[in-house]
This record gives sequence, C-alpha cells and structure tokens, in this order.
Amino acid sequence: MTPDELRAALRGVPDPEWLATALRRVAAEPATIARLFPAAGRHCGRAELPDLPGWTADEAARALLLTALPTAHTGLAGQAETLYRTGDAAEKRAVLKALPLLPIGAAGVPLLHDAIRTNDTRLVAAALGPYARHLDQPAWRQAVLKCVFTGVPLAVVADLDARADGELTQMLGGLADERRAAGREMPADAVALLDRLTTHHREV
Repeated sequence: MTPDELRAALRGVPDPEWLATALRRVAAEPATIARLFPAAGRHCGRAELPDLPGWTADEAARALLLTALPTAHTGLAGQAETLYRTGDAAEKRAVLKALPLLPIGAAGVPLLHDAIRTNDTRLVAAALGPYARHLDQPAWRQAVLKCVFTGVPLAVVADLDARADGELTQMLGGLADERRAAGREMPADAVALLDRLTTHHREV
C-alpha cells in the first residue's frame, strides 16, 4: 500500500476539497492533525473503498493525513501514538493501518501490542497487517492464535505462511486436539493452515 494508491481510491469521496486542504494544512502545520484527523469520517465518509479491499474511506483519509506530516517532524511516532490513544476505534484502526507508511521503524510496536490485547476483532485484524513484521516471533504467534480463538480471518495476517514455524504448528495442533476433545471445530482457515504447515514440516 502506498499514499498514491490511497489517493487514487479516495477520488470519489464526498468532500475532496476538504481532504486536499486538510493534507496541505497538516504538511504546513503538523499540530492541526489533532483536529483534522477525527473530522475525516464526517467529510470523507465511512464507506468501504471498492478499489482498496479492507479499507474504508475514513481510514484511508486518516492514513493519508499521517503520511502528510513532514518526515523531518521529530515527533512523528509520538503523534501517531497520541492519535491512537485518544481516538475512537475507527481512528485507532486508521493509525494501525498507516504504520507501514510512516518512517518510524519499530516505534509503533507498542500500539500493536495494545490492539492485540483488546477484544475488538477489527483492531486485532488491523494490527496484523504489514507492520506486524516488527513483532517478535513469540508475540506474533500469540496474535495468530488469538485470531483463531476470536474468529478473525487468517487472511488478514500479513506474511502468514512465510512466518509460520514449527512452534506455531505445535500450538495449532494442540488447540485442534483441545477443540476435538471438547466436540468443537477449528475454523476452516486454521485447519487449512495447520494442514499446510504439517505437510511442509513433514517434507523438510
């Protein structure tokens, strides 16, 4: 995902002039993002974007506002954290989805940990996008298991097959045994993942 792709997907927003002005304001006066970020939903709408599966208009607009902050802005990571901590669920999701677009290295990882701890499945899903590459392997495995427990589709987990390892295979296998003993089924995508991993490790 790139800022240009976000802009292209937002061409049909209800108030394109507001968005263009807001982006210029944030670039020139970074502090204005505190006021403009929450207002994005009202001006850009909250509809799903057909050209950007998994994104809504307000999420894409808010992500663009974050990318409009000057890269020399020393408090970029802190600004993202403030918007996350003070925002509602939709604003938090937008920050999480914007993290891979920001030049902040691993500074946003605490926000991923916070989102994964919640019971909000949409926040958990947003936390496991491309920026989750900064999660260490134990935390990432636990996040994948949480997806299985809470019904978050595993398709949202970036680089799932590439990062899945023998320990995750054992954890999923143990969970499958527990579910089977309790007469409960595993989600189909978790079963498919376990089958792939088991086959892979058998062949290696």
